[in-house]
Amino acid sequence: MNKTLLCTVCFFISFYGFSQQGNSDTSKNLSEVIVKAFEQNKQLKQTSAAINFISPSQLERYNNTNILPALNSTPGVRMEERSPASYRLNIRGSTLRSPFGVRNVKIYWDDIPFTDAGGNTYLNQLSYYNFNSIEIIKGPGGSLYGAGTGGVVLIHSQPAIWRHGFDATALGGSYGLLNTDLQLRVGKENLQNTLSYSHQNSDGYRHHTSMYREAANWQMKIVKSKKEEIKFSILYGDLYYQTPGALTKAEFLANPRAARPKAGAFQSADSIKAAIFQKTVLAGVTNFYKFSDKFENKTTVYGDYTDLTNPTFRNYERRKEPQWGARTIFKWNHQLRRSLLQLVFGSEFQQGYFNTRDYVNNYGKAGNIMTNDDVRPTIFSGFAQVDLQLPKDWDVTVGASTNLTSINIKRISVPNFIPVNRTFNNEIAPRIALSKKITSNLWLYASVSKGFSPPSVAEVLPSTTVISTDLQAEHGIDYEAGFKSSWLNQKLYIEINAFYYRLQNAIVSRKDSSNADYFTNAGSTKQRGIESQVSYKFFENPHTFITTAGIWISHTWDKFNYDQFKQSTTDFSGNQLPSVAPHFVAAGFDIITKQDVYSDLTYFYSDRIALNDANSDFASSYNLLGERLGWKKSLTSKTQLDLFIGAENLFNVTYSLGNDINAAGGRYYNVAPGRSFFGGASIHFN
Repeated sequence: MNKTLLCTVCFFISFYGFSQQGNSDTSKNLSEVIVKAFEQNKQLKQTSAAINFISPSQLERYNNTNILPALNSTPGVRMEERSPASYRLNIRGSTLRSPFGVRNVKIYWDDIPFTDAGGNTYLNQLSYYNFNSIEIIKGPGGSLYGAGTGGVVLIHSQPAIWRHGFDATALGGSYGLLNTDLQLRVGKENLQNTLSYSHQNSDGYRHHTSMYREAANWQMKIVKSKKEEIKFSILYGDLYYQTPGALTKAEFLANPRAARPKAGAFQSADSIKAAIFQKTVLAGVTNFYKFSDKFENKTTVYGDYTDLTNPTFRNYERRKEPQWGARTIFKWNHQLRRSLLQLVFGSEFQQGYFNTRDYVNNYGKAGNIMTNDDVRPTIFSGFAQVDLQLPKDWDVTVGASTNLTSINIKRISVPNFIPVNRTFNNEIAPRIALSKKITSNLWLYASVSKGFSPPSVAEVLPSTTVISTDLQAEHGIDYEAGFKSSWLNQKLYIEINAFYYRLQNAIVSRKDSSNADYFTNAGSTKQRGIESQVSYKFFENPHTFITTAGIWISHTWDKFNYDQFKQSTTDFSGNQLPSVAPHFVAAGFDIITKQDVYSDLTYFYSDRIALNDANSDFASSYNLLGERLGWKKSLTSKTQLDLFIGAENLFNVTYSLGNDINAAGGRYYNVAPGRSFFGGASIHFN
């Protein structure tokens, strides 16, 4: 698709075509939903930040196996799957640092820090059913969430209103897909228990891409009084997935379903049994206490343990990662004549006790030990924020955090080894935001924030096993402005924001001749973008054949370039940043009929993506179409049945979703599934 034509079409649709477009329920939700980001508990349109909110209905409109399509339907966010259950999360280009896994994005699951003390997030440990709604804060969130330049994700696993009952779902699909879930809610209003269990397995589209996941969760909420609540959470996850390895362009064109073959000294993916075996146990307790009508506190203490085994092309790795942490937030509100003052302050601490052992990989079995490292990551942040709601609908927010990060590495396998202790300079991460209500339906906002992100454990101790002693923290200033509005009795919602982010000492991944990852500081980058989303509800009439109909569209335009970056004698200054598509579009058309039949049609377009710093190789652009068709019937006043079928990638496009950036020998491509089908049933009782 021609880029100029694409931009023109998106602009025209966003500003002229939506007098007759809509979404079945998202438009109203987006204009009125309350988000918890930055502890402000405001309507989405009133927040002075770029926040994507993903509701339960947005999550449910796909195949109910992962959150990837729901996240990719929102502007500025791109989730990738290199192979089934191998995720990367890109918020405004943040996968520069993530050859695999989720890094440089701070994630919280029901108030518990889900990103570990080493800076890594095992997002794939969560089942689709562990998500009820999601808030994504784009841009630096360090003023309240500690160090980071890649954004913040707040996961809510429970609905806002708890009701006792149960949910059961079973579905199957192409490539051996089987997915089941059972959730049971028992108790009463002051003693709420939620138990859930989910299972998923598939054979995969490519050779050597089987996966298996089980997740069990128990949550209990005790309402002791009007002043105090206590919540207990336990999560267990058992995950296994095969890793097929990336392909060269010639291999990609010859047989995109193949796993990585034997090449030179390196064996094939299946012969060395490349895979991930991952188990996690997490337990946390959150106490909420209201000292008075003006002053309250919420404190979370948690611990978790992850056991990971990864036979791969270079070695056989075993990681044991116990850790614990705590987060406390105090909130004070005070009325000042015609103004309202809110003060938020607190701190967060995380301590890890990791051990990483690398062995020779003898065809899927551990051979002689190569390295044995004890790793002690420590993170501390203290933060404060003032929010002042002034007369004439002005809102001013000022916040800042101070952060301390250290990583201590002791190589036990080397006699008389002098431990490496990396302590990263404490930096203040401030944020200033201003918003103004122009009319009852239009809000303008602008913000300036600083991001500061030290290297993670996986970057200081990469897969080369060479400990980095010179990698430094990246930091930058983000300038942002936008507007949020709802019109036509909440039927039409429009949101557009623009940002300019200048990142210094950007951390980027490299691969050596054996395709092992290592990291370096890449000078400075310029990241500019415009993110827009529009939704409109045609109508809502229970007496017509089509009772509800609507359409939505989101568009992301990114112009990300290296500003000044030289590696040896090669100058990459001015080049496009790899892994970021200049244009990305998502759109959907949703209808519900009087006979309780519904249809959710989804379209995705991605521009081509640079695959290396030299911009000599690009992944092709692609267009995807998906559909979910179902019948949702209320059997009784308390019971609802949902029968559904669907298809993904209806055009049967061959494309790569999760490219290996800067890969040696051009081994970039991780092929996504071709055309696939699914079907299932769920029953809900409240």
